[in-house]
Amino acid sequence: MTAARPTTPTDRPPLGLRERKKIKTREAIRAATYALVQEQGYDATTIEQIADRAEVSPSTVFRYFPTKEDIVLTDEYDPILLEELRARPADEPWPDTIRYVMREAVRTGIEEDMEVARLRTHLMVQVPAVRSRMMESMSVTGRMLCTAIGERTGRDPDSLEVRVWAMSLIGGLMETSLYWAENDHRDDFAELVDRTLTTLQHGLGPENP
Repeated sequence: MTAARPTTPTDRPPLGLRERKKIKTREAIRAATYALVQEQGYDATTIEQIADRAEVSPSTVFRYFPTKEDIVLTDEYDPILLEELRARPADEPWPDTIRYVMREAVRTGIEEDMEVARLRTHLMVQVPAVRSRMMESMSVTGRMLCTAIGERTGRDPDSLEVRVWAMSLIGGLMETSLYWAENDHRDDFAELVDRTLTTLQHGLGPENP
């Protein structure tokens, strides 16, 4: 069985001008939102203010993000995670694959912009609307994960077992983010994710922290 090699930025086809413009617009809207929230708080920040700061129209903001909560929660990492899952060696044990991909996700999604990661998780704890929207979006990521599990293991992605496992992982990662924020971001997030994966793999053992 031939092992697939991990993808790298040079392996991926270059983005077209239209897609680059979309990404640039999304990033500008996010940056404007984060800045305004830090300046005046989440509730006081309006779509009109975000649009003005990002130099786009309010309708453009809504075209990219249906709600204000989506601006905080949406990122570009889900498709990348799916790519990474598909690129891992086909004979690699599934728990090892998940652990590797989650470590990469932490590195790219958390460690590269720690300030934004802390703000996002803080809002998940402090703002009920953000936390509620996060729970809604979990189902989308969960279905993506079910598809990846089906591709890698040959299992039916719609089977109860696959759906339960996938949503257990997604729910576990959400609780990890909440725990991190509730404890003032003191812990190393990568270590918390590693503990989460160990708990999901082995259950609650006497040696677990």
